[in-house]
Amino acid sequence: MRILMIEDDAALARSIAALLRVGGHAVDHVASGEEALEVVADEPYALVILDVGLPGIDGFTVLERLRRRGERVPVLMLTARDALDDRVRGLDLGADDYLRKPFEPEELEARVRALGRRRGGDPVPELAVGALTLNRSTGVAEVAGRTLDLRRREWAVLEALATRAGQVVPRELILSEVFGYDEPVGPNALEVNVTRLRTKLSPDGPQIRTVRGLGYLLDAG
Repeated sequence: MRILMIEDDAALARSIAALLRVGGHAVDHVASGEEALEVVADEPYALVILDVGLPGIDGFTVLERLRRRGERVPVLMLTARDALDDRVRGLDLGADDYLRKPFEPEELEARVRALGRRRGGDPVPELAVGALTLNRSTGVAEVAGRTLDLRRREWAVLEALATRAGQVVPRELILSEVFGYDEPVGPNALEVNVTRLRTKLSPDGPQIRTVRGLGYLLDAG
């Protein structure tokens, strides 16, 4: 997924970003609510991780403004506060989930996965496309019982295609979900990952077809 993290603690932001990137996500980071409101309007995020205690406008205000202007992106709020009133306020303003600091990395990862599935309209962690299965909880992909050894980017590209199996997925959409805006992207980065995936899916997995001028399609048949 493409995730925006709004966190003013630089050390915590780096550790969360590193954790999520290992899990195959593209992560963008801003340190203030003002920056966040600008970025969300321009980028197709699948999830926002929002700290309550931001400088300037706080997380509650950011959330309220996002929802007021019609942004439906799932929001996971982080807070060092333990007050019930704060949690209720965040949920009433439109937060999808709450996580109190300090938290265990495994819990953050699980909540991110759950919100990602909810956004896609599919609460089940496992995807199946022909002989291919992707378990988004364990990060394991198999073809006809054979486990695929996938790099982080390969997994992200395959998941983007598998969640839209049988549909043409525009190249720009895949790039936006797989790479953050501050990550260097070579001109052939996507093509390289697709080529590797085709080799690993062969011979008994679904085919990735190129639709010239449009994008890629994971053939569910």
